[in-house]
Amino acid sequence: MSKANNHDESGLGNFANLKRLAYFAAVVETGSFTGAANRLGITKAVVSQQVARLEREFRTTLLTRTTRKVTPTDTGRSFYQRCALILKEAGDAFDELGEVAEAPSGTLRLTAPLDYGISAVVPVITEFTRLYPQCKVDAVLSDQSLDLMSGQVELAIRVGWVTQLNVQARQIGTFRQLLVAAPALQRQLARLETPQDISALAFVANTALRDPVHWSFSRSEVERQSVVVHPVISLDATLAVREAVLHGAGLSVFPEYVVSADLKAGRLIQVLPEWALPSGGIHAVFPTARFRPAKVRAFVELMHQRMSSAIN
Repeated sequence: MSKANNHDESGLGNFANLKRLAYFAAVVETGSFTGAANRLGITKAVVSQQVARLEREFRTTLLTRTTRKVTPTDTGRSFYQRCALILKEAGDAFDELGEVAEAPSGTLRLTAPLDYGISAVVPVITEFTRLYPQCKVDAVLSDQSLDLMSGQVELAIRVGWVTQLNVQARQIGTFRQLLVAAPALQRQLARLETPQDISALAFVANTALRDPVHWSFSRSEVERQSVVVHPVISLDATLAVREAVLHGAGLSVFPEYVVSADLKAGRLIQVLPEWALPSGGIHAVFPTARFRPAKVRAFVELMHQRMSSAIN
């Protein structure tokens, strides 16, 4: 094997080994193997062995060694100047990478349910872009859940229960579910005594839900009732279901944040308020990954802070 070929096979690997270059540069800068070892926090033997290997593989003398000091040869001096530039570039690259990892930047692609997205997520998006001007947000608001594993989004805000596999989730809030109807149905509602009576009334189903016809109510630790409703209308968007209920089409179940303003204004009334439906969670959901981009971490933390302050 020729010297040139040996240089190509072993030399490229050596140049890629920044540690070995750092050992040699430290010897030149401190003037001794002991000084280099102290600076690097390793043993003198390791430094000496690595520099000797560098010389052996390239078949050249880089350092002149005496009992009093170590000085670079002409070749070693030229090589050191190159090493210093390489090490500086590498240091700058690592510093830049660290800054990118720590400072939120770039476009955050997220998805959220249409109703919750409009009422709760969009205000946080606005604040997020104001706090982090290096960030942009591309949001898909839809009652149909996007597949996080498709790569289209980095973050999903999910309302309800997380069922998708191969994802990670952090709960950032909770919500109550309420059974409501328009005041126009007051006469029919007056005859209701238990949740079982609901099955005889018109119901508007939200087919964006996992199970829009089975509902469980409780009034105490032991008093529970499960009901199967019979929809007269089925719609696949929460705001569409709300509109139908406002027009007197029937009863339906909503997260409290969807109908709270309607309840306060008297446009809707709560049905069987003494009976509770299960509370749901609001989750930030991510594709499974070891590291989370700073923009994602910052948005989720801001979302959690705003939800916590709204509750308190």
